[in-house]
Amino acid sequence: MNIIIVGQRHGRSKTISLGPVARWSLLVLLSVLPFSMGAAGYFLTMMLADEGLLGPETAKAWEQDLTQQRQEINKIREQTDEQLVGLTLRMAELQTRLTRLDALGERLIDRSHLDKGEFNFGNLPAIGGPSQSEIGSIYQAPDIVTVLDELSDQIDSREQQLEVLDSILGEKKITSDTFVAGLPIKKGWMSSRYGMRTDPFTGRLAWHAGVDFAGKSGSDIVSVASGVVTWSSKRYGYGLLVEVNHGNGYKTRYAHCDETLVKVGDVVRKGEVLAKMGSSGRSTGPHVHFEVYKNGRTVDPAAYIHRTRR
Repeated sequence: MNIIIVGQRHGRSKTISLGPVARWSLLVLLSVLPFSMGAAGYFLTMMLADEGLLGPETAKAWEQDLTQQRQEINKIREQTDEQLVGLTLRMAELQTRLTRLDALGERLIDRSHLDKGEFNFGNLPAIGGPSQSEIGSIYQAPDIVTVLDELSDQIDSREQQLEVLDSILGEKKITSDTFVAGLPIKKGWMSSRYGMRTDPFTGRLAWHAGVDFAGKSGSDIVSVASGVVTWSSKRYGYGLLVEVNHGNGYKTRYAHCDETLVKVGDVVRKGEVLAKMGSSGRSTGPHVHFEVYKNGRTVDPAAYIHRTRR
């Protein structure tokens, strides 16, 4: 038996001659090799089966593991969906509170008479700055739940501060409105002062408990402070009279009116028109007799006409 080996270079070949013994050995080897591979496969299969890696039980165990993993994945998905719903509700709550804060801020601007262009709650605050060289590591975003909790705490703090500020401004506004000061007319002049004077009807000295402002008949008579109307009709000597209680022991009277525009119980604001100037009652011509009471006694209205807050 000859074996011919062909070389890669120049196509040269080499012939090897096998003797009878070598030929029989090669044939035996080729015949035994398939049976050896089969036997090895069999023994390997039996060994895997003995270790529980093959067979129905193993397949069943794998199937159970896969089923358990699917259940865990579904559970994780449900928990994630619940967390997303919770975060959505939390965000909606924070947005509602921010809207409330914006409305409160706008109201505070109106009360404090600030420039609306300076504080615009409808836009984000302006920020900026020149670009600088980067220092440190890359910023790591915090956990979203932590961010929402911190934002909620900040909103709580701002709400408390704004509510206190709103209360303070409200009290100042009320105090300012009820502060008795200013003229009871829009047009006219002072025709008689507070104190002793010659009575225009008797010619004798008499006490004048108010200040007279003369003007055109039908001109406006205005309240010098906010308050509640406690009288709005005729009164002896006063003619048509309007009386306003301003609280803190103060009240004012506006007499000799031609027409009253308010009724008892009305809440009036500073500068609101109460009546029209006339000459009703004990009067010599169109004017308003203006009186100021403090703790039940008349005081000189001149001290309040030019009065200013400190």
